[in-house]
Amino acid sequence: MADELWRPYDRMADEFLAHAEDGAYNAHYDRPAVLELLGDVAGLRVLDAGCGPGLYAEELLARGAEVVGFDASTAMVDLARARVGDRAEIRVARLDAPLPYPEDSVDVVLCALAIHYVADRHATFAEFHRVVRPGGAAVVSTQHPTTDWVRKGGSYFDRALETDTWALPTGRHEVRYWREPLSDLCAAATDSGFVIQRLVEPRAPEIMRDRWPEEYDKLAQRPGFLALRLLSRP
Repeated sequence: MADELWRPYDRMADEFLAHAEDGAYNAHYDRPAVLELLGDVAGLRVLDAGCGPGLYAEELLARGAEVVGFDASTAMVDLARARVGDRAEIRVARLDAPLPYPEDSVDVVLCALAIHYVADRHATFAEFHRVVRPGGAAVVSTQHPTTDWVRKGGSYFDRALETDTWALPTGRHEVRYWREPLSDLCAAATDSGFVIQRLVEPRAPEIMRDRWPEEYDKLAQRPGFLALRLLSRP
């Protein structure tokens, strides 16, 4: 089951990269909010957890961070390595398994739009807390559970494996992810040793009003994603 959640990214890697580089939700909605929560990363060692095609890794390097990263999709790892070269160490690893990094080995963990593919978020946050130094931070973005509930129906308090269909130029791809209440996501983080410093529900930027007016109108009514900045307790 867990393998299947990552497999679509191997099949649509190049298309996803083209979509994410300048797409409404990835480039102009998620990325600015997450980078703002990360703050100044110059001189910090940042773990890009679920790095995808390396778009965040490239930006973090440009901002002066030392970057290590991983993804479960080998195709995504290939794209990330091609993008950043030898400036960052990118490997194949999984969010739903013990991370291949020592304790207290990074200053910041970044996990952008990937935690919803993990069945046991408590275990993943516990690994983030293990590898980040005391007093360090984690920034995590994900699909907004309220919006997913509105789209999918049922009880908001259910924990459910959902399916979306993404229409890309070469065809349609089914992508599955876990939906659970916001309180469960927050509890997974705080039970693992983090303190929630900020919770952000991004607002659509003006560029979306001009280029993607329909999506802008949707996001003016309800949030699409949310992002957390977490601080690691000793």
